[in-house]
Amino acid sequence: MTAPAIETTGLARHFGDKRAVDGIDLDVRRGEIFAVLGPNGAGKTTLVRMLATLLRPTGGSARVLGHDIEREAREIRRKISLTGQFASVDEDLTGYENLLLLSRLSGLKGSEAKDRTMGLLAAFDLSDAAARQAKDYSGGMRRKLDIAASLIRRPELLFLDEPTTGLDPRSRNQVWDIVRGLAASGTTILLTTQYLEEADQLAGEIAVVDHGRIIARGTSAELKAKVGGGVLQIHLTSAERREDASRILSDMLVGEVRASGNAASLNVDVADPAAGLAALGALSAAGIALTGYSLSQPSLDEVFFALTGRPPEPENGQESGKDDATDSEAAL
Repeated sequence: MTAPAIETTGLARHFGDKRAVDGIDLDVRRGEIFAVLGPNGAGKTTLVRMLATLLRPTGGSARVLGHDIEREAREIRRKISLTGQFASVDEDLTGYENLLLLSRLSGLKGSEAKDRTMGLLAAFDLSDAAARQAKDYSGGMRRKLDIAASLIRRPELLFLDEPTTGLDPRSRNQVWDIVRGLAASGTTILLTTQYLEEADQLAGEIAVVDHGRIIARGTSAELKAKVGGGVLQIHLTSAERREDASRILSDMLVGEVRASGNAASLNVDVADPAAGLAALGALSAAGIALTGYSLSQPSLDEVFFALTGRPPEPENGQESGKDDATDSEAAL
């Protein structure tokens, strides 16, 4: 059997008294998009730096693409790429010059380096901006150039550490399309993010990290199911039956019945979708006609709050510097 792309056992990294990563057990299948979701300072960046062989673990072990991160770092580095939280391109070079330089540093020569550079510029919709200095690029364009630079050698595994932090919605959607395309071509992607929608949109599986530990793991649907319930919203044909409908819902469901927008609409939290469906049946049996209804799952925001006890970070937040190692600590 093919080894997982990533497998860790008790992986830990401490900075003095701070346990940035505190015993993480993780396995990531090859070819999937796996999201590590957590608030600022949760340990996401430190985890990625260890897996990318940029930081030695304090304890535990990890294998990446079948290689031990401490004993076989060179073999791992040949097969992976990392795009960090901040753009690593040279602002004084053009987009073309940035990719050409990195292509040559990666060992490509002559026409091969030029062809790879032009191919990446076209693939990331940057051909028209190829002759412009990177400092004149928008945030989204610079992020695309940064990801393109990570793909010069077509990695088997790509680490994306908060790839859309600070981007506008249009640029974020463009980066999402790029990530989906990379996964479709066979690249395994480990994505760290504090954006709930990003994890929901991209990842086949999500690990929620808080205080350096994995506190929940599963698909988006599985995580929502762990929290349980959702919201039942009904729209009455006649507002005159509102009190009758409210009484039936109160009798059958444990949540508080609330007004929703207008006199003919009500909503109530439900702990079990089956209970919500039973309540709809009771309304029908009582002759209370509806123009519509919806029974929704909890959002990933609600899941996050239930698991961590606090709401998600604002979208302009960034990982706390305390989660990162200094350059001298990171060197192997």
